[in-house]
Amino acid sequence: MQSPDWSLVQYRTGDSDKIAVGALIGGNIVEGPPETAGVTLLEALRRWDDVASGLRAWTPSASTIADARLVPPLTYPGKVMCAGANYWDHIAEMGIERPGVLGEPFFFLKPPTTTVTGPGDQVPLPTYAGARVDWEAELAVVIGRPGRDISPERALDHVAGYLAANDISARDRLKSALPVAEPFAFDWLGHKGQDGFCPLGPGLVPSWQVPDPQNLLIRLSVNGVVKQDSSTAQMMVPIPEVIAAASRVSRLEPGDVILTGTPAGCGTPRGEYLSAGDEIVVEIERIGRLHNTVVTAAAA
Repeated sequence: MQSPDWSLVQYRTGDSDKIAVGALIGGNIVEGPPETAGVTLLEALRRWDDVASGLRAWTPSASTIADARLVPPLTYPGKVMCAGANYWDHIAEMGIERPGVLGEPFFFLKPPTTTVTGPGDQVPLPTYAGARVDWEAELAVVIGRPGRDISPERALDHVAGYLAANDISARDRLKSALPVAEPFAFDWLGHKGQDGFCPLGPGLVPSWQVPDPQNLLIRLSVNGVVKQDSSTAQMMVPIPEVIAAASRVSRLEPGDVILTGTPAGCGTPRGEYLSAGDEIVVEIERIGRLHNTVVTAAAA
């Protein structure tokens, strides 16, 4: 699977809590571009037009930073918006009939500061008994230019770049056993918003490195066994229209993240769920490889 030329990452060194922006090249962390010196990646995204002009002509250093360790690429997005049921092969595996006419994309939110984790971070299982935790490999879009009511034709102009994402989901919490009334039956916060349920990374791949985000291989494996193996070409609503629809719900700000849906291969249709010790790897063509380990909440 083709790797990106380089991606922008955040890292720490030694015991320092200070976050710096670097570049990831072939598994090595090197010094970031001058435009990101002394700021976080989120701060750089707030002036993305200026930063991007320098990045296009930038050549990363070949010198690896000693003792650098990756942290989440964005700390922390203002919003993490997720498009649900947006792959043809995924709705087929759920037994949903292919609709003749598509309506607006369905969105839900993940709490950014508690769900977002980074490459190599642990995914804690819920503390209660009987949790059924599933995986969902997704292409994430990162906003670099703000906007409201964006047209699909201009939507990609607002994209700074892309990340790999894993929309971890507690399937047992999707529907409440004792709702006050039917409109309150679905618990999307419990289903999608628990701690550590949004690994992102490994780094932000600038949009110009991804000429066609609608034609990328996307794969997820658990303990080396491939579970999802598809392409972003399977999306029901294409990325520009997803961005446009999201901007009609809420103004998009620099650093906002939009997850664009997951393909077939989730665990629920086969009755498979994550357990402590499982190793999850999301790989997306031109975007990179995101690895996380599942642990008990006590071990996290």
